[in-house]
Amino acid sequence: MQVSLAILIMSSEIISTRQRLINAAMELFAVQGITETTTKAVAELAKVNEVTLFRQFGNKHGLVLAVISESPVFEKLGESLKMQASQNPSIYQALKDYCEDRIEALEQVPELVRSVVGEAGKYPVENRQALGRSLSQANLYVAEYLATVMEREQLHTQLPVQKLASLLNSMLLGYAVIEFTSEFHELWHDRDEFLENLVALFFKVATQSSNQLNNEVIAREKVVDLPANLVHSILQRAKKSGLRDYALIYVLFGAGLSPQEIVNLERMHQISDANQHILQITQGAVRQVPVNQWIMGKRYGSYTRNPLTQWLNTRKDDHAALFLNDNAMPIAEGEIQERWRILTEGLLTPEGQQPIIEQAQQTWCVEMLSKGMNLDDMSIITGWNLPKLQPYARRAREKSALERAIRLDYKSRQTNRD
Repeated sequence: MQVSLAILIMSSEIISTRQRLINAAMELFAVQGITETTTKAVAELAKVNEVTLFRQFGNKHGLVLAVISESPVFEKLGESLKMQASQNPSIYQALKDYCEDRIEALEQVPELVRSVVGEAGKYPVENRQALGRSLSQANLYVAEYLATVMEREQLHTQLPVQKLASLLNSMLLGYAVIEFTSEFHELWHDRDEFLENLVALFFKVATQSSNQLNNEVIAREKVVDLPANLVHSILQRAKKSGLRDYALIYVLFGAGLSPQEIVNLERMHQISDANQHILQITQGAVRQVPVNQWIMGKRYGSYTRNPLTQWLNTRKDDHAALFLNDNAMPIAEGEIQERWRILTEGLLTPEGQQPIIEQAQQTWCVEMLSKGMNLDDMSIITGWNLPKLQPYARRAREKSALERAIRLDYKSRQTNRD
């Protein structure tokens, strides 16, 4: 028992000594840089003999590696990501959580980042190789994390997960280097804006669900608009979710805009008075688009008081963007798609699929043509050419023919009763 107790005490002392040395090294690296910091100074600050430092880490470069690998950026990264992978509800949230965690970890050691970047050229080849292996191992953890989430959600990636992880980590590290080594740049407003745009980019370019891919193929081959009851159900869900979501879905169905067009809208791009509600599209196909108060046979307010104007009237911020995310920053395309996914979860189209966001625009276009818009006018409002509009015109005629057939059947039934 005494031997075991002695071993436990010794083990505790070793761990404590190692941590004191790492803490002392980090403190000195932050103040005077890695090159100017001596092993003697580290040992003195940690209140241990310099020989003990050599016994623990071999030399100064071994100490540097230990400081890096045991920093918050790498420490227990694998276990942390496994835990997150089992909890995240979506790939968008998974990406966002990981990016936020890594940036926060880097922000805990800004001086270390500056020192490593600034003095990397002075390290021996063996030390740089060891650092590279640490980065590669971290990248492997991230790739496994992304693969787990994608497999769970049956997602398809246009890039191997290893490459996706590499790009993601490179951008995060690049952000840290720029933030910690420069001042007064105008690359992004703040960390939240950088993260929102980074995650939105990866969400859009790198991943698509298999169901979404199948639906998009169908959508390209044939217009698949949504029935009125489903549209109103989505709008009701959005209303319960909050004014921002309600306004967002209202614009999708009432103006037929794509997520890309919506994120570029600013407050000054809307004109609202008693006789009209118009949005000015300034990028891509530049044009003006009406915001319809009547959607699929149901009225949603008036030109001056509707979900969009109500959302804008409640805002107290100074942002120019028409739509903001939950962090009060301009909303990104990926976030719009994620809100749609959440608001339509559990709802099914007549084809038995969850609605995709492109179907809001298709539904609006078919409805406008069904109301009597001609193709030339629709081309001006949508910015689409006539060949692209032809399938929508055919779908509008199909719906009109079906409605006439139903009316004729009803008329025949009434005649027979008389």
